Amino acid sequence: MNSHKKTAILVGALFLTAIVAWLVGYSLIEAVISAPDYLIGVSANETRVIIGALIELINSVVVVGIAVTLFPILKQHNERIALGYVGFRIIEATVLVVSLIFPLSLISLSREYINAEASTASYFQTLGDLLLAARYWSGQMVPIFVGLGGLMLCYLLYRTKLIPRPISVWGLIGYGLLITVPLSEIFGYSGGVILGLPGGLFEIFLAIWLIAKGFNSSAIASVTTRGNDGSSN
Repeated sequence: MNSHKKTAILVGALFLTAIVAWLVGYSLIEAVISAPDYLIGVSANETRVIIGALIELINSVVVVGIAVTLFPILKQHNERIALGYVGFRIIEATVLVVSLIFPLSLISLSREYINAEASTASYFQTLGDLLLAARYWSGQMVPIFVGLGGLMLCYLLYRTKLIPRPISVWGLIGYGLLITVPLSEIFGYSGGVILGLPGGLFEIFLAIWLIAKGFNSSAIASVTTRGNDGSSN
């Protein structure tokens, strides 16, 4: 097995890991903080919230790992775009980590709320709602950076034929729609999940493709040949 095949398998595995980690971590946290009595529930389920945050943290690390692992291959075609992809994935990971501060802060707030007097309940409720809003809007920023980075990735994949072009076109469409998800929320459109679905399915398919098929060996060979001939992109 050559190094490029190993890289493809690793990238595919990282994509799947990121998807599963985000889904599991997000679900664990949201199941607690989305309840009507979340100020009581967070304290009672703080272990679940902490575990969910740790799993989401794994996703944040893995998404950067995807870009770093792909960089040596992508930079042979366009180093600036390859760096841009790494940059957007780092920004994405940073926003994800910041968004974890808010549910974790709710743990302390929940403890204080339970021990507080009834007269201060509205204060804790307001503060809790602000933390939830901050969590929500920081999460809404993530699709923008995922989409922008994904467009860079799919542009290079399309241009270089590292994977079949129809798959790259699917990715371009999916990531383009993903960027519109926050806008749909701002303007009150409730179809954000539908808009994000093509991009999510693309990442799953891309992961499976890379694990099963790898990169197009002829595309890799052509770059290697140009490099040996001393030509540049």
